[in-house]
Amino acid sequence: MRLPEYSDISEIILKSLTPELAFVSEKVISGQSLSPAEGLLLFEKAEPGLLGYLADVGRKRNNGDKAWFIRNFHVEPTNICVNRCRFCSFSHHFSDSKWELSVDEILAKVDQQEETVTELHITGAVHPQRDIEYYGELLKKIKTRRPGLHVKAYSAVELDYMIRKAGMDYRSGLKYLKDCGLDSVPGGGAEIFDETVRKQICGMKTGSADWLAIHRAAHELGLPSNATMLYGHIETYAHRIDHLERLRQLQHETRGFNAFIPLKFHSSNNEMKDIPEVSVTEDMKMYAVSRIYLDNFQHIKAYWPALGRKMAQVSLSFGVDDMDGTINDSTRIYSLAGAEEQSPAMTVSGMKQLIEEAGRIAVERDSLYRPVL
Repeated sequence: MRLPEYSDISEIILKSLTPELAFVSEKVISGQSLSPAEGLLLFEKAEPGLLGYLADVGRKRNNGDKAWFIRNFHVEPTNICVNRCRFCSFSHHFSDSKWELSVDEILAKVDQQEETVTELHITGAVHPQRDIEYYGELLKKIKTRRPGLHVKAYSAVELDYMIRKAGMDYRSGLKYLKDCGLDSVPGGGAEIFDETVRKQICGMKTGSADWLAIHRAAHELGLPSNATMLYGHIETYAHRIDHLERLRQLQHETRGFNAFIPLKFHSSNNEMKDIPEVSVTEDMKMYAVSRIYLDNFQHIKAYWPALGRKMAQVSLSFGVDDMDGTINDSTRIYSLAGAEEQSPAMTVSGMKQLIEEAGRIAVERDSLYRPVL
């Protein structure tokens, strides 16, 4: 008996759909970009099976059957923050204590890492007393210790505060930090771009226009970055599509984003604890629509400390091609918010097993998605 070919499967699926969904699905299969209305239709009307199939088309188009991972670790320098975001479980506003690492303590964490670790992720709270010179000098000292370590540091919210405090424009501030050793910019602080929602959940934080402007300036300087979205709180599907559309437009302009990372809202230990967390079905819908809509993004990442390793494995069937990294139990942000992974760390063999059990080819990468051989 002849098994159906890829095109045969597409034909079978299309015949079973409403005309609207069939039209949108044909566009995805043929490699055309969707309009915001079409993206919204997928969120509202498409069944999980269809979304998984269409997201798989995009995944294969961009990455074949490869699923990427990296050996990395995090440093979170402080929980003392000028902002009070209602969804945050990390800052001192929702903690029993304030803490801040000294430069020597941060360098000791760098020294503890094996030479095979290739990336350091630095992000955390926006400390009122620390300035751009402090963060620049920290970069220099890290690079003196580990010249080959890729330093992905300082979210747009942190950058906005330190650069404004220095009286610099975004380009000049980022150029200074790049000269100090900054290699790329993480995607944090995007939350949701709609300013009405943003005002309700993080009204003190850097606005969406400035978040985008900082990433545009980084890309123009040759600093790649990631992009994120905090989903599953008070936002609507329309807000999600608006967020994705703005990212897609900036990517079309600069080609500077490495990956998009949906980040699930967790409700423990914050001011939004009365909002129920969304279901696994909703998680997979978010990943799938992200892969389908962001057709100019090479990579969609499942940040497994937020999602849990088993659900991150499931997401590989909903458009995801990147599982982030080993992390080495070096982040508290999601564990404080009640995520399943309270001590997030994974061995290389564990990461490979998780990927291969999902039928994918595990590929260790560097920060720019070059295979590590």
